[in-house]
Amino acid sequence: MTTKRNLLLAAGSAALAGGALSRPALAQASRSGIVASFEAAEAAFVFGLPIVSNYAVMYEYAIDRNSGQFKAPFNQIFNEARVFTWQDTAIPTPNSDTPYSVAWLDLRAEPVVISVPDVPAGRYFSVMICDGNTYNVGYIGSRATGQGAGSWLIVGPGWQGQTPAGIKGVIRSTTWFTMAAFRTQLFGPEDMPNVVAVQRGYKVEPLSTFLRQPAPPPAPEIRWPRITADLAKHHFFDYLAFALQFNPPQPNEATIRAQLASIGIDGRGSPLPGSLFDRLELLAGAVEGERKVDAAFGAAGVPMNGWRVTPIPGSPEAYNGDWMLRSVATKAGIYGNSTEEATYPFTRHDVTGAVLDGSTGRYTLTFAENALPPVNAFWSVTMYHGGNQLLVQNPIDRYLINSPMLNGMRRNPDGGLTIHIRKDDPGAELRANWLPAPDGPIYLVMRLYWPKTEAPSLLPIGRGAWQPPGIVKVG
Repeated sequence: MTTKRNLLLAAGSAALAGGALSRPALAQASRSGIVASFEAAEAAFVFGLPIVSNYAVMYEYAIDRNSGQFKAPFNQIFNEARVFTWQDTAIPTPNSDTPYSVAWLDLRAEPVVISVPDVPAGRYFSVMICDGNTYNVGYIGSRATGQGAGSWLIVGPGWQGQTPAGIKGVIRSTTWFTMAAFRTQLFGPEDMPNVVAVQRGYKVEPLSTFLRQPAPPPAPEIRWPRITADLAKHHFFDYLAFALQFNPPQPNEATIRAQLASIGIDGRGSPLPGSLFDRLELLAGAVEGERKVDAAFGAAGVPMNGWRVTPIPGSPEAYNGDWMLRSVATKAGIYGNSTEEATYPFTRHDVTGAVLDGSTGRYTLTFAENALPPVNAFWSVTMYHGGNQLLVQNPIDRYLINSPMLNGMRRNPDGGLTIHIRKDDPGAELRANWLPAPDGPIYLVMRLYWPKTEAPSLLPIGRGAWQPPGIVKVG
């Protein structure tokens, strides 16, 4: 059984091997103060994983112009007239169903107005407002507000101003920096010009610009610390300490904030204590916190024919202080939709429980006639490499099978639909139904956009009449 002291010693041994700790320092690793702080560091990792992960994406998308993933500065929209491919690596488990528009919002100086155009009936769209705590604090779009044009005000913590004329609603972020993710349904490659026409109608602007008034004084400049996956792994708590200055404490955070303060994370961006003892306890706590998140992720959700389906609460009220669930949602795929907007069955296993592996197996996924995923918008099945949860490079540039593709797919004699999952081209007869797999572990995610609530439905999860069919190994 792993003990706190063993983890501390293991962390110390790793640091010693890297030259970071002397043997006398390691010998003191069992002192009561360090061991007592272990739980706080562990809890801080579980609490902070979504926050640090969000900062890493924000840094690449809105701050570092040389990141290779940069989109646009704060408070400007970036429209992407394409879907994500294997070359998009900033976000694990990326959605390749819809072209994205994205805007990172800085709400410190003033609120920001998001406007959408009239969107033709039958074309799903959504604008998800996801803040620096990775809470989905509001939606605009087909399900939430309909297809009509309008403007919404996005405000920062504690904003008490008047709602101006011409604003349909106010969406409140719990943090000073937040993201707006626009998803616009694509019906096929030839449909891209129509998506672009919708994207042209999206607008992001400061409230003063919307009102045609002078702008308030700008917020102070920020010295943003560079972050990479490697840096985040080794300096996790430094990034958490920095990011939390933009995330004011919430009413249900009193206990975790006290734990954070006990290890030097004061919520004001202050540098962490730099002693080797302090670093040792943080490292050991992070190791255990990560282990627990991984274990919770592996057991998350309701099992269904080899798949698992996890409700994503989305809002602060729905999460209700469940920091582990929030971290599990981040690990499954940061910026996932709330359950009512989209539901995500996922799997690494076939129907027998065996691990999916494209290097050794060929598989099928068969939907019976009239038993396709029940949605008001559309559905998809996306292939990811099981090691990094990124899209898989393949010779036909196909990363998913989705409902807009159905007319071009081959049906079974009984009316069902079979998706062929394998790394090698199955030949002309089956190619339309081929979902290319990696030469290695497989991670599959099914997406049901705007899932139906009437039977047969996947909802409520675990009690709905529809379930995803199991994946069958055929060779």
